[in-house]
Amino acid sequence: MVDFFIHRPVFSTVCALLIILAGAVCIPTLPIAQFPNLAPPQVAVTAVYTGASAQTVESAVTTPLEQQVNGAEGMKYITSSSDNNGISQITATFDLNRDPDLAAVDIENRVNTASGRLPTAVKQVGVTVAKTSQNFVFGVAVFSPDGRYSTLFMSNYLDVYVRDSLKRVPGVADVLIFGERKYSMRLWLDPCAWPAAPSPPTMWSALSRSRTSKSPPGKSVPSPHFPASSSRSASAPSGVFLNPASSRTSSSRAMPMALSSACAMSVAPNSAPKTTAPT
Repeated sequence: MVDFFIHRPVFSTVCALLIILAGAVCIPTLPIAQFPNLAPPQVAVTAVYTGASAQTVESAVTTPLEQQVNGAEGMKYITSSSDNNGISQITATFDLNRDPDLAAVDIENRVNTASGRLPTAVKQVGVTVAKTSQNFVFGVAVFSPDGRYSTLFMSNYLDVYVRDSLKRVPGVADVLIFGERKYSMRLWLDPCAWPAAPSPPTMWSALSRSRTSKSPPGKSVPSPHFPASSSRSASAPSGVFLNPASSRTSSSRAMPMALSSACAMSVAPNSAPKTTAPT
């Protein structure tokens, strides 16, 4: 067989060219081998119980979610944490051959099943289910060289203009801002200025919530009997407090006293800077 191709070089050259051409045609159809998955897929469940301690968050939020999430298909182990900021975080780790998208859908369905056992305050804020990874791609330090901007301003700027842009980058699962601070309206109650029958703080919280809710105002429509003389207009009420001055005149039938006479208001961050990194 070897002598046959040696004594016929033209035939050998044609066969070699045909093999090369066939290989070039088949290259686009060959499967591409990707890098193996070394880190197991993880799905994080995050819930916020505002004003609750770590023990309350553990018993009211973390435990019901853990009982429902535990036992998902392909799950290896589960970890959870509850802190005094009212944040409950559960991380479920799956096998390497488990599809992360299907795992996230499975966990989300289980969380929806357990939502009926959660407190009303937690359901109002919502429970977040997202694919996550404990490996950080990179870290960036943001500071003001001349001290012109405060940490509160820079944290708010990163949250408004930078975080969403980075999340749209392919391959980025989440963006964390360590020591994040946000603007909020803070009410300081003065018991000495309360009426004869002091109202509990929950009533003031309900009053503030009702005065800051956004409701559809509706619109005035033309009269069907006089269409030519009628006009259509929409009302635009201001339902959100933009500054302390806009909320000082808020009142309620149950408490016909202005808020300014019973509490002091200020614009301040809603939480102190965090000094510990999440686990």
